[in-house]
Amino acid sequence: MATPKVTVSEIPQSHISRWWRVVGGLSMNIALGTLYAWSVFVAPLEKEFGWKRAQTSNVFTIAVVVFALSFILAGRLQDKFGPFWVSLTGGVLVSLGFFLCAYTHSLNYLYACFGGIGGLGNGFGYATPIPVMAKWFPDKRGLAVGLAVAGYGGGSALFGPLANLKLIPAYGVHTTFMILGVIFLFMTVIGALLLQNPPPGYRPSGWAPAPASKAAATTYDFSPGEVLRTPTFYFMWIAYALGTSAGLMVISQLVPFAKSVGIPSAALATMGLVVGAIGNASGRILSGWMSDALGRLNVLRLMIAISMIAMPLLYNVGGNVAALYVVVFIVYWCYGTQLSVNASTTSDFWGTKNAGINYGILFTAWGVAGIIGPRIGGVLFDKYKNYQMAFYTAAVLAAVALLCELVAKRPQIPSYARAELRATA
Repeated sequence: MATPKVTVSEIPQSHISRWWRVVGGLSMNIALGTLYAWSVFVAPLEKEFGWKRAQTSNVFTIAVVVFALSFILAGRLQDKFGPFWVSLTGGVLVSLGFFLCAYTHSLNYLYACFGGIGGLGNGFGYATPIPVMAKWFPDKRGLAVGLAVAGYGGGSALFGPLANLKLIPAYGVHTTFMILGVIFLFMTVIGALLLQNPPPGYRPSGWAPAPASKAAATTYDFSPGEVLRTPTFYFMWIAYALGTSAGLMVISQLVPFAKSVGIPSAALATMGLVVGAIGNASGRILSGWMSDALGRLNVLRLMIAISMIAMPLLYNVGGNVAALYVVVFIVYWCYGTQLSVNASTTSDFWGTKNAGINYGILFTAWGVAGIIGPRIGGVLFDKYKNYQMAFYTAAVLAAVALLCELVAKRPQIPSYARAELRATA
């Protein structure tokens, strides 16, 4: 029997302000997104403990891998029990991870706190806003998901400069971790309270699906097993992994890279982090909006192609501050696009019922990128004492990602499911 559709006039008043869910997602993700500001902690920690760049790069890598793997479990729990407790758990864990980093005394301890606990908190916290937005906004899915996850891209624009220019010089890196942990706990609790699912079958008042749209959603909810049997999943997974590897290489190394090419001050180097974070957030929002009209895959193809060109260009602009800022903005825009539009594509292609775990499975590609990207930056820098090979390698990975996106197509509903849909229509 088909699920009855619920319009906005038939649900309680507390459900009407669906844009408050976006606010909740933003609050959660701004705090979580400080993961992208990791590079501001690199120099102080290396100076204090004498660690090498490849060693500190591993901290970011561990956080990303744990983030991606825990996202699968968190996505399943979100699909089954709803978003509140999952997002609250994420907020508490990421705050605890930062707070405990204040007592860092060894690499393994830092790996456990920032990489393990912080990565786990990111996985649980990030797992909830995307399915919630997909369910509340079937009419503006790309835009709404983009707005919610924009906070993750923009978090480093707020807390990166705060940490690098104010807190670390004034209080030291250890106390800075503690201060940020307290701030993040407050922000993530607010976010968790605002995140909730709509009633089953919810549709915005006056909206009806448009099957002819380039961003039309499927009428069938794929199980995780069915998703894994579609060729599209594997092309998208490879493209996601390699396309975001390029962005993560830059994110994990941006401040050290800026200093290596002669950016004259910490303030100017940190401004590159701000510009990048604005580009990251802008890409998530505006590319999400563009994908509602132009189609998800078309926007992904365009932005990965631009990223392929921008990677070597970023290295070659060298110490030209203005040019570096422009290309950093472009690189981060292309990276942010992939985090936003892949999330919307998952719900469009495979349905919203199991969106948490289905996107979690696809999101493991980002975890692999977290291994590839920072390692490219850290290892190749240690070997060649510059970032040239790292940026050119990232461009090659983006080219392969583009080829995979060109091959990917909208998946077909299984034949047995089509028969069931016709029978219940």
